Amino acid sequence: GRLSGSCVSFSLATPMAINCFQLSVLSWLPCIYLWVVFPIYLFYLKRNNRGYIMMSIMNRFKTVFGLLLWIVCWTDLFYTFHELRQGHTQPPIYFVTPLVLGMTMLLATFLIQFERLRGVQSSGVLFIFWFLSVLCSIVPFRSKILQASKEVRMCINKLRFTTFYFYFALVVCELVLCCFNEKPPLFSNVVTDPNPCPETTAGFLSTITFWWFTRMAIKGYRMPLEAKDLWSMNPRDSSKVMVPKLLKEWEKEQSKAKRYVDQKRCFTSQAVYSKPPPKTTNHIVGEGGGESSPEEAEVLLSNQKAAPHQPSFLRALIKAFGPYFLIGSAYKVLQDVITFVNPQLLRMLISFTKQKGVPDWWGYSLAFLMFFTAFLQTLILHRHFQYCFVTGMNVRTAIIGAIYRKALVITNAAKRSSTVGEVVNLMSVDAQRFMDLTTFLNMLWSAPLQIVLALYFLWQNLGPSVLAGVAVMVMLIPFNAVIAMKTRAYQVEQMQYKDARIKLMNEILNGIKVLKLYAWENSFKEKVLTIRQKELNVLRKTAYLGALSTMAWTSAPFLVALTTFAVYVTVDENNVLDAEKAFVSLSLFNILRFPLNMLPQVISSMVQASVSLKRIQSFLSHDELDPHAVERKNTGTEFSVAVINGKFTWAKEDPAVLHNINVMVPQGSLLAVVGHVGCGKSSLISALLGEMEKLEGDVSVRGSVAYVPQQAWIQNATLRDNILFGKPYNEQKYTCVLEACALTPDLEVLPGGDMTEIGEKGINLSGGQRQRVSLARALYSDTDVYLLDDPLSAVDAHVAKHIFDNLIGPEGLLKGKTRILVTHGISFLPQVDNIMVMVEGRVSEMGSYQELLSQNGAFAEFLRNYSLEDIIEEDEISILSADGENPKSRSVRRHGCSQRKHSEQQEKHKPHEKQKLIQAETAETGRVKAKVYLEYIKAVGPLLSVFICFLYGCQSAASIGANIWLSQWTNDASNNQTQENVHMRVGVYAALGIAQGILVMISSFTLAMGNIGAAKKLHNNLLVNKLHTPQSFFDTTPIGRIINRFSKDIYIIDEALPATVLMLLGTVFVSLSTIIVIISSTPIFAVVIAPLAFIYIFVQRFYVATSRQLKRLESVSRSPIYSHFSETVTGCSVIRAYGRHSAFILMSDMKVDDNQKSYYPGIVSNRWLGVRIEFIGNCIVLFAALFAVTGKENLNPGLVGLSVSYALQVTMSLNWMVRMSSDLENNIVAVERVKEYSETKTEAPWEVEDKKPPPEWPMEGNVEFHDYSVRYREGLDLVLKRLTLNVKGGEKIGIVGRTGAGKSSMTLCLFRLLEAAAGEITVDEVKIAEIGLHDLRSKLTIIPQEPVLFSGTLRMNLDPFERYSDEEVWKALEHSHLQKFVSNQPAKLELECAEGGENLSVGQRQLVCLARALLRKTRILILDEATAAIDLETDDLIQSTIRTQFEDCTVFTIAHRLNTIMDYTRVLVLDKGQIAEFDTPTNLISQRGIFYSMAKDAGLTQ
Repeated sequence: GRLSGSCVSFSLATPMAINCFQLSVLSWLPCIYLWVVFPIYLFYLKRNNRGYIMMSIMNRFKTVFGLLLWIVCWTDLFYTFHELRQGHTQPPIYFVTPLVLGMTMLLATFLIQFERLRGVQSSGVLFIFWFLSVLCSIVPFRSKILQASKEVRMCINKLRFTTFYFYFALVVCELVLCCFNEKPPLFSNVVTDPNPCPETTAGFLSTITFWWFTRMAIKGYRMPLEAKDLWSMNPRDSSKVMVPKLLKEWEKEQSKAKRYVDQKRCFTSQAVYSKPPPKTTNHIVGEGGGESSPEEAEVLLSNQKAAPHQPSFLRALIKAFGPYFLIGSAYKVLQDVITFVNPQLLRMLISFTKQKGVPDWWGYSLAFLMFFTAFLQTLILHRHFQYCFVTGMNVRTAIIGAIYRKALVITNAAKRSSTVGEVVNLMSVDAQRFMDLTTFLNMLWSAPLQIVLALYFLWQNLGPSVLAGVAVMVMLIPFNAVIAMKTRAYQVEQMQYKDARIKLMNEILNGIKVLKLYAWENSFKEKVLTIRQKELNVLRKTAYLGALSTMAWTSAPFLVALTTFAVYVTVDENNVLDAEKAFVSLSLFNILRFPLNMLPQVISSMVQASVSLKRIQSFLSHDELDPHAVERKNTGTEFSVAVINGKFTWAKEDPAVLHNINVMVPQGSLLAVVGHVGCGKSSLISALLGEMEKLEGDVSVRGSVAYVPQQAWIQNATLRDNILFGKPYNEQKYTCVLEACALTPDLEVLPGGDMTEIGEKGINLSGGQRQRVSLARALYSDTDVYLLDDPLSAVDAHVAKHIFDNLIGPEGLLKGKTRILVTHGISFLPQVDNIMVMVEGRVSEMGSYQELLSQNGAFAEFLRNYSLEDIIEEDEISILSADGENPKSRSVRRHGCSQRKHSEQQEKHKPHEKQKLIQAETAETGRVKAKVYLEYIKAVGPLLSVFICFLYGCQSAASIGANIWLSQWTNDASNNQTQENVHMRVGVYAALGIAQGILVMISSFTLAMGNIGAAKKLHNNLLVNKLHTPQSFFDTTPIGRIINRFSKDIYIIDEALPATVLMLLGTVFVSLSTIIVIISSTPIFAVVIAPLAFIYIFVQRFYVATSRQLKRLESVSRSPIYSHFSETVTGCSVIRAYGRHSAFILMSDMKVDDNQKSYYPGIVSNRWLGVRIEFIGNCIVLFAALFAVTGKENLNPGLVGLSVSYALQVTMSLNWMVRMSSDLENNIVAVERVKEYSETKTEAPWEVEDKKPPPEWPMEGNVEFHDYSVRYREGLDLVLKRLTLNVKGGEKIGIVGRTGAGKSSMTLCLFRLLEAAAGEITVDEVKIAEIGLHDLRSKLTIIPQEPVLFSGTLRMNLDPFERYSDEEVWKALEHSHLQKFVSNQPAKLELECAEGGENLSVGQRQLVCLARALLRKTRILILDEATAAIDLETDDLIQSTIRTQFEDCTVFTIAHRLNTIMDYTRVLVLDKGQIAEFDTPTNLISQRGIFYSMAKDAGLTQ
């Protein structure tokens, strides 16, 4: 203890440091740490017991080493006693330290064993302890060695030396052993998981550096990851754990709020509530007036009182996820504090370079300390992020689960208040917002903390002149805020344009065939381009703002530094700006920059999340259906369904829909419910299911229920799964069910039989098939009560008869079960047990068929109204049977044919489609080809691209220039020539910095312009190509895929790509300038660059390959969550009726977990990358500092400050550079996909200049087919085979034939939607194959089979090019019998048609198509009759109009009903693509050929 006075002194050449310092501070540090942590850790271990671990060799070694350490320490102690005995008194420190150390080593040994018993495989606490011990003993170790080498033997006793070496060796051994993992505990749950997450078994070191992820990174680099490579979820993150956790808290909140409201209610005036007991009589008069007032009062009261106490969803979230999140916050505090260590170290380093004769070891230790604190900061920061992101993920899981569970039980009133789309939005958008918020939530307190700390240190450094800099920062905040507000407004506006454009594109693609037939493409192209232009204008404005904010973000630290330094030097003559002050301040300003920028972002996302919170909270607070509304277990009665005095409504506040319902359905009987549309038949079924609000009365249903809704609900699963609906498969029962529902023939047609995957909403089944699948599901479920809501309306008459006979009727499979059948089919009524007639929500009469007929009440009238149509159907059925075929097989054949044609097309193009799908995918895995980047650069413009890079270069040069100038300026201080040139120094510094700001703005703006230009070009090419693409492409490509190009990919090119490119260029240039600065100040640094760059690129390649695929897997697995959810919401009544909600909840949870399974590795991959890249950044800091120390002789302090402060910034940009390059790779794919679709094969040109037909062509309207053959696509069979026929102008030709005979193909050939395979068609001496498509199509008129309307005005739908005057349009409307309807509308011709013409009836749409035809009035008209019987009225109107208005034109009619063409000039009968018969109708009938048999079927001849 000779030097106990000055503990740290630099006067010594070697740090003979000071035994007292060594023995006290250094030795005690680890001990203090361990004793402080011990109680907390002990408590933690007591709580978490994982079962004990068997003694392993390693464990034995650890324990032995621990005991040896204890012995070594106490040897020292006893030796000191021994010395005391001999009369050498030592300072008390020599007693205390060994004693404390020994105790601590015992504690450590105890912990080793205790951890083993508690099943800890790798201990962080002990690792840190051993690490600290090693660190603290390195200094004494060095001094001991130096002492020994100097042979200073005087006061040194050999024993202390040997014990110390022992001690050091043992501590190092313990540290090494601590790095390895123990075996897993005995009796731990056997891991049945095929692919468990290695995180759970990873050791301490592996966990903090995310080393355990490396395996996946390597796997993802070798080959693209697939779903099977993903690890299973950690059980604690799964829906099974997370959702109940949140729901438990939420239920507590709800019950608390309810209690609160109830207490309040007790105190409010009693008078209001003395409400008369509910009346059971049916005086309608009293209901309106009498009951409203108490209810209103109740509402008022509850509004006053209960408003402040709604259950708070936020509190539930905090209670469920707060504790875990707080651990992350604790890490954040640590990290914030450590951030400020480095500027202090930088100050010491600069002052070290100034002083002469300071020992080098001090400089080296500073360099290593800088590295060490930076690395520690990295580890802590990423731990914090890991906690935050995992919390975010859990919150999302829990919210989605809660919303899903709620959606299954909300009342119909609640359902009405939020559409399916809105609820899906709650899941996708709002849950996502919470997830994004949790990751940054800590910034809310951490940013102010960082700002305060930074200001404190700055004040210490520069005094009050800091305030000038802070003032600039504060001024920039409102500037940024205004920009953010404007940007948000523009984004909303742009979203609106985007939605409008996508909606229009959707319509165009859905009605592309009609556009082609009418030659209207140009008009619609213009419409799209006008919207697009508006969208681009908004984007351009956003780009202006973006350039400004980028400028603010880059120049902020500079402006702050400039004002601060300028004020500092001018305020006082004595203030000298030296290197320490300048560069330490700069690094502090850089620290400040991040929190200042983050705060506004965090606050705005807080605002968004609070909106989301309100929305989710109100959704979760909706009323739920009362599960006890329907009694299920009254076994005493013989009635299996009973309703007594039922009064039901859809929502509490609505008037009742069903009044005074009394129904008793005996066990095993069949009750038919009939009545007019909207009289409450379906509502009755809902009431029996408990879906409606019961106001009065009792409902009881005995046993289990099966329910067939009016609109069949089909899941997106295989056909078999749809029928089984969770019941086990039983072959015999299953085939029986299929037979009864007439599904067997349909299965033969479907490509995969009953394993065919059915699209969402049953998209690839016809309406009838869907309804029958729904029936089959009910039948298979084999329950006691069947509620059938009009299942027979969607199927054809003969199929309906078959189903009734085999399934529902008295002889069907369900006899003996209780059946309630809502029906419109009169023909079945004689066969049911009871009929119930409903009128306006009441039961008007009930009884058997005969009873009701004899009463001659509402039922008899109902029969009279409906019977006409029904009798026609009956006739059809009997005619069919007369044909000698049984109706069933006949119907199937009819069905089968249309289906088969379809499926053949599918089959033929299956292999082609398969290859196509695979191609589309391969483009997306693996690296993106350089060609794609070139394509994009070409779209931006090659010259512009070079210019942009040049601008970025200039900007970096300006920035470096400013900082070098600063370092020169600080060197004035050491040469004492400060005052002369202050003004010049400040002026040049300002000029350089401002130049940099302006260059930043110009460059980011030029870049944005280039990007917008590219986006415009790419979209135009895509649009033009898609409108020129032949029809066959649209037949083979799902529309969704094309729409995706127009929405998702164009969005990426518009918005995501420019942002990515901007960030990437920025970070690349920052990193480059850093390296340039460091090399220019210490050239030796160049040596280190190569290995660092190698590691960097290595890590980057691994990360990009893995994360790209993880992102893809994540987005692929995300959509099933939402589609399954919207499916559930639409079908929740069915799900509830069959009692399958728990199964569906499980399915949803599985889908969410699957999604999180790919999301979690995505988070970890970012952390993994962060730790590795920041390690490289920290190495740069280390080497910059080391080389500054070694070259200290010939370096001035300004340069040291410059290079090290640059190095301290580089980590961030290195990190972002990798992220951005990976994003760029992900986003550039969009360019590739858009290119792919803008280069598909096009159809013939729209106009051929030298072959233009004369404007008045065709005069006569003669049409001639000459040896004409055609096929749908290359490689398919011919559809029409060598047709030759001649039609004179003005003839009326009917075309008939069985399905698939090629009737429709003939019309497509006239319009050249199909190009000839051989032969030709001439119209009035002009060969149609030679003229332009528009010239041809605009001269023909078609009334298509399905009337397609576009959203827009009626006027636009009739005449998109505005070629006709209003009079002509009105005249056309008059002839098409629409004039009355249109003139009654307030908007007249400007009547807005909804998408697809939804606001007009089908008949009216058909008439609009007729009006189109009347307007064009060409010599040739083609009429494709609608297959589905549109109401006969419309049909007659169309026919009569055509007879009068088009009498001098050539008319081709494709007829499905023969009576329309009986008076035509000639009839063409097609069979298998060839002409079978062609003559006048009367001749054909007398020939007794095909036409005759068809006419006989239709009952037109005998």
